[in-house]
Amino acid sequence: MKIKHYPPERPSPATQSDDHGASPDRATHPLRRAGDRPPPRATVSLVVPARNEARNIPWVFEQIPDCVDEVILVDGDSVDCTVHMAIRCLPTVRHVEQSGPGKGNALRTGFLSATGDHIVMMDADGSMLPGEIPHYLHFLDNGFDFVKGSRFIAGGGSLDITPVRRLGNLVLLAAVNHLYDATLTDLCYGFCAFRRDFLDDLDLHSSGFEIETEMIAHALRSGLRIAEVPSLELPRRSGHSHLHAISDGRRVLRTLLSERPGARTAAPAGRRPA
Repeated sequence: MKIKHYPPERPSPATQSDDHGASPDRATHPLRRAGDRPPPRATVSLVVPARNEARNIPWVFEQIPDCVDEVILVDGDSVDCTVHMAIRCLPTVRHVEQSGPGKGNALRTGFLSATGDHIVMMDADGSMLPGEIPHYLHFLDNGFDFVKGSRFIAGGGSLDITPVRRLGNLVLLAAVNHLYDATLTDLCYGFCAFRRDFLDDLDLHSSGFEIETEMIAHALRSGLRIAEVPSLELPRRSGHSHLHAISDGRRVLRTLLSERPGARTAAPAGRRPA
């Protein structure tokens, strides 16, 4: 599967006219009349899972761009003032409690609560730049269904990845590209966006960090149109990461193997994976 890595090229201006003086582009795409209304803009929900991120929330929330219509903070039983800080920084934030442990559960809870046409997911630790969100939306507004950030294409990078994490990402990336005949450049990075209409197709049920891999595997399996955009990963601003490279890497690998084409059997009628 070919994955688009750069924004679609802008059409060049028409240089020739037809017999009536109108350019070919105008002949096929006539100008709007003065009274015509532009098509409505797609609404955007931002889902932010957080656990004990009170010191990082202000930096993240103050950089959320105006194109985001709804911010959903999914709190994972924080013992600090994460929720209070979020409300103070953004009074319109929607706060929901996740129904079980793990980042995967938090994201699924947030996705089900989202009301926007497009859903963006990003971490609350300051490692992802909210200012990049319009780049993701550009792809969704131009025909793509699922957009993921990549630290390893031109314009992207990481100031935080360790040699162990880099090696693990390369091994897992090679596996998913082989299994799905894809050309992805990054796998274990949780800055993604997708059309909410395809939430059921993504069929998410993971509870931990492996949900990011599950999303990509199911997007590939479902034939969604996928794009990658350059993204810069920053170091966590404060606190300690909840990621455990070895154990979480094993879970990601198990997810890839269990979700590979032909590996899953149909669930009995009326039942879905837990």
